[in-house]
Amino acid sequence: MYYENYYYGMNMIWWILWVILLLWIFAIPYDIPGQRRKKESEYDILRKKYAEGIVSTIEYQDMKKNLEKAFKRTGTK
Repeated sequence: MYYENYYYGMNMIWWILWVILLLWIFAIPYDIPGQRRKKESEYDILRKKYAEGIVSTIEYQDMKKNLEKAFKRTGTK
């Protein structure tokens, strides 16, 4: 049976599914196979710098307070 709109039937749904599948595979970043990479927050970066000794204790505490104030203002976590 011939259909004029060949891509509007089930075939169009399959194209959409393939595009979603490919985007899912290639657009989601992975460090280790099977695990999604989590973006580090500003607080995590600050903690790493403090642990490595790049930031002093006083600087760490000041920056931590500034981050806490910024998160309270914006309402994000």
